[in-house]
Amino acid sequence: MSLEALLQHGVDDQVFPLARLEVFHHDRHVLSLGNAAPGCVFDLASVTKVMSTTALVLDQQLAVESSLQRWLPTAAAPVSLADLLFHRSGLPAFAPFFEQELNAHPALFEGPQAELREQVRRSVLERVVHTPTDRPAGAQAVYSDLGFMLLGAALETATGTPLDRLFAARIATPLGLSAGYRRLSSALPLPAEFAPTGTTRPREPAPGQEGLWRVAERPTGLAQVDDDNAFCLDGVSGHAGLFGTALDVARFGQAILEGRWAPSTPWAHDALTRGSTRALGFDTPSAEGASCGARFGRRGPRGAIGHLGFTGTSLWIDLDRQLVVAFLSNRVALGRANVRIREFRPQLHDAVLDALKLD
Repeated sequence: MSLEALLQHGVDDQVFPLARLEVFHHDRHVLSLGNAAPGCVFDLASVTKVMSTTALVLDQQLAVESSLQRWLPTAAAPVSLADLLFHRSGLPAFAPFFEQELNAHPALFEGPQAELREQVRRSVLERVVHTPTDRPAGAQAVYSDLGFMLLGAALETATGTPLDRLFAARIATPLGLSAGYRRLSSALPLPAEFAPTGTTRPREPAPGQEGLWRVAERPTGLAQVDDDNAFCLDGVSGHAGLFGTALDVARFGQAILEGRWAPSTPWAHDALTRGSTRALGFDTPSAEGASCGARFGRRGPRGAIGHLGFTGTSLWIDLDRQLVVAFLSNRVALGRANVRIREFRPQLHDAVLDALKLD
């Protein structure tokens, strides 16, 4: 099946309503496909973790082995920045901090509310900072949103600059990207073309999160961050909040491939944590069932790094093939229980390799 046919099949089979694929190979923009327009803006969800947070830690040359408490002295977690980046900190994967805030402050649904949003942001961050670990650092790799919320807060403390401004100045502007955070208190205009995600808040629970919170659903605005914790952080967080086009994500991936932001040692999975596929901020392909397919990252010794976003987004970089694949969709618009993208992503990456005649 051709790439064009596969993408159309994804729409017809209700994997996603809208999608865009952008591919770079050896620094050449070689593929640009999808039913979403090239300029369509997507909620990048957890791609924020690499495109903003990880890149900014490297850009600001924060010592990754330094203690989190160096930047956040009241932090309950006795961990390093590296522990957070490798998802080995022992922090919980998720906590519905938004439950308390949405119940206590229904005015959050009513426009910019700058003063209230700043108050709520401080409250949520304080609760994250005081969250204890569940296990010793390094005992297990557990993907944690909380760890990247802390990294975002640490970056703001270290630089004295809000995360959205830091991303704009250090990542987006140098690369010529349109991507950025959509701070809710700023009441930004709607993008000309936007891939919607949900219409009510809080969003319905993801599979496995059923019954974890009780909040009455209310209508919510367009082009607001999908993640409810990020919503209560005024749309600006280290774990989610970026919006951008597929070309933005691909250009960022190309910059990573060229070494613009790189760790002190080559990109590789965490050798210190048993069973981990995590690299510094990124992920690497799992031995079986990798979201980038069975061939991506298997061409040579350097492998691949990448990251997924809950809304249906992904970035994968094959370091040996010099290949960047940015795939954005809004699969959650069809419901958070819609997980057909798990089967679709590997097929897509295999099809990209076939289209480019790469073994």
